[in-house]
Amino acid sequence: MKKTIARGVAAAVLSGIALVGVSAPALADAVIVDEPDTSELNNIWTFAPLGVPVLGLVQSVVKAPNNLIPN
Repeated sequence: MKKTIARGVAAAVLSGIALVGVSAPALADAVIVDEPDTSELNNIWTFAPLGVPVLGLVQSVVKAPNNLIPN
């Protein structure tokens, strides 16, 4: 009987330690990130109103047939 109680207590303690170890990253302080560097965004190749660079998208579409069907 004492052995069963000791095993139960040990199992409870080990599972509690495991839960605290797993939850430790969630309890950590939030990280503050600086604002992104936007000093190079006046370049025409980084103009991206659609979420992708427009000139890069146009170049990819123009080059697509050559990549699909080699000469």
